[in-house]
Amino acid sequence: MEELRILSPTAILGYGFPVQSFEEGMRRNPHVIAVDAGSTDPGPYYLGAGISFTDRGAVKRDLEIILPAAIEKGIPVIIGSAGGSGGRPHLEWNIDIIKEIAEEKGLKFRMAVINAEIDKEYISKKLSEGKVQPLYPNQRLTENELKETGRIVGQMGVEPFLRALYEEVPVIVAGRAYDPAVFAAAAIQKGYDKGLALHLGKILECASIAAAPGSGSDSMIGYLGKDYFKVEPLNPIRKCTALSVAAHTLYEKTNPYILPGPGGVLDLTETEFIQESERMVRVRGSRFIPSEKYTVKLEGARKIGYRTLSIAGIRDPIMIAGIDEVISGVRDRVKDNFSSLKMDYFLDFKVYGRNGVMGALEPWTDIQSHELGIIIEAVARDQATANTICSFARSTMLHYGYKGRVATAGNLAFPYSPSDLEAGEVYTFSVYHIIEADDPAELFPIEIITVGGSDDLED
Repeated sequence: MEELRILSPTAILGYGFPVQSFEEGMRRNPHVIAVDAGSTDPGPYYLGAGISFTDRGAVKRDLEIILPAAIEKGIPVIIGSAGGSGGRPHLEWNIDIIKEIAEEKGLKFRMAVINAEIDKEYISKKLSEGKVQPLYPNQRLTENELKETGRIVGQMGVEPFLRALYEEVPVIVAGRAYDPAVFAAAAIQKGYDKGLALHLGKILECASIAAAPGSGSDSMIGYLGKDYFKVEPLNPIRKCTALSVAAHTLYEKTNPYILPGPGGVLDLTETEFIQESERMVRVRGSRFIPSEKYTVKLEGARKIGYRTLSIAGIRDPIMIAGIDEVISGVRDRVKDNFSSLKMDYFLDFKVYGRNGVMGALEPWTDIQSHELGIIIEAVARDQATANTICSFARSTMLHYGYKGRVATAGNLAFPYSPSDLEAGEVYTFSVYHIIEADDPAELFPIEIITVGGSDDLED
């Protein structure tokens, strides 16, 4: 089989790439340009609020380079997890950018739009049939939790992309998607091995992060053959090594050999990583094993309140030595002060310089730093209550009389005025489950629109 060439410009649309790297990729005459545009890494807020964690100007910059070059050469462009979280508002946000570019550049083309937002009535029906199961560490989904969840997306596999590819449109933009699916779909449509295609997609989804030195803001190209694939960075300062590619294969995975995804698992027990050249790695032996039941991961966000933060620093070695007692005392003081009002709130203190990153998992128990950074966080049902709790905790800690205290001024140094910052709405992942799907594409309807000129719905 002829090698299929897949160009990955950047790890996430909006993260950028050197123009020289992209142009080098175009000189390789890729058969498809694919790019992942989202992630759950930034947390549930962006899904719940319906906004992108990537900047609009940065996304537009990337697409202003990608779209004209691809359309001029007749190369399909596939975008997955549009707008960061892949819900309907995120999808529309990305579509608006594409329309704006088309108007400014004088482009006109057909585009497939794949929706990934799932109707809650459908999920409720499947839930009653026992076809919705939790992903660790979640518990069984309840009807009440489902009702309170504002937006739910499904992580589509390759099947909706295959249907869109059969429409022979130059651009496909999709909601929430399994990251490798964006890169693997065109290869699977042309008959290439599914396991190799998905494993290649797993590498290409993060572009040059799999290279050394790694970067999510640089381009990578993949070559897929009958029983192998190869990956190569497009910037001469980077190279792929067997170690770097193998290491990236384990990225975000709990099992080094079995990687679950929509409709099955990627089995890497017989995978080989071979150094093809100084900058290129060949991979073979990866297999896709279908599951008995096709399942799709659901991601849903529920609003739980409003947040207020206060950021401060501590330099007193006596206070640093007794920071646990200080925090405990401040908590007790806040609780006592508002006990009669029966306020429902969450109060937390993140201590950087001790265990601010790892929390209870931090193996170093002794504080090594001469200064600490404190983030006081209050979450409540309304912003006013969150403001009250944060303000009182901050002022109490500022003047708290801890054992051995010598200073007569405040205990905290504030880098900002105002010291308390309203962070707004707070969301949690209330749905993180898998759902059985009778048809792998049934949850993801496709629209075909014309971009540039008339935007009327065609199909």
